[in-house]
Amino acid sequence: MKRFSVLYQLKEQYKHIGASSQEEAKKILQKLGTDKRRIPVGIYDSKTELINWAPAFKVIYDHASISEQGRRTEAIVRVAQALWRRDSSWNPAAGFSPPTLFA
Repeated sequence: MKRFSVLYQLKEQYKHIGASSQEEAKKILQKLGTDKRRIPVGIYDSKTELINWAPAFKVIYDHASISEQGRRTEAIVRVAQALWRRDSSWNPAAGFSPPTLFA
């Protein structure tokens, strides 16, 4: 089962791509950064429920107040978990099966 979820925005909607390792997730995040249609958000770790923000979002996050940081993190964790639930419900026996990177 995939532990990491690389979050991005496409046409103002959140999407994600599953990754088995943090290294794989970082490579996917970097590749998303080269696609002008997609806005990389960060990497969600389903085990720790933490977000590793993409560079552009990290700057915004770092300049926000503590309470705003908490709200942003909580919101994106909810998005990531909803995406995981949605994808795992398609075929629960197979685990998380992400869409192709540039579908």
